[in-house]
Amino acid sequence: QVQLVESGGGSVQAGGSLRLSCAASGFTYSRYCMAWFRQAPGKEREGVAALDSDGITSYEDSVKGRFTISKDNAKNTLYLQMNSLQPEDTAMYYCALDPTDLGCAVVAGFQYAMDYWGKGTLVTISS
Repeated sequence: QVQLVESGGGSVQAGGSLRLSCAASGFTYSRYCMAWFRQAPGKEREGVAALDSDGITSYEDSVKGRFTISKDNAKNTLYLQMNSLQPEDTAMYYCALDPTDLGCAVVAGFQYAMDYWGKGTLVTISS
């Protein structure tokens, strides 16, 4: 059974940085897509960044140049390095896994391809 556990959220001031981690267990897929999503209060869940098993990445436009997704295969852990954080980045951040690598890109409806989800970690950015 795949389990995803996020950590690293917190409260920082605008301009600050955070690194989110997602520890994956029960993970035996050689081809996959892993991604970070976020959901702000009163808003739809949206894709933030994705990474496939070939290391190809994709980002939502508003985070390009500020966020970096990466994975440590030895630790089976996905990361999201977030720099230059802004109040509009405030949200619950979720890690997700699609155990295929078909269409691993941050596009509308991307969340429906994910089979496994973590419970989220809260990021709060103050101005």
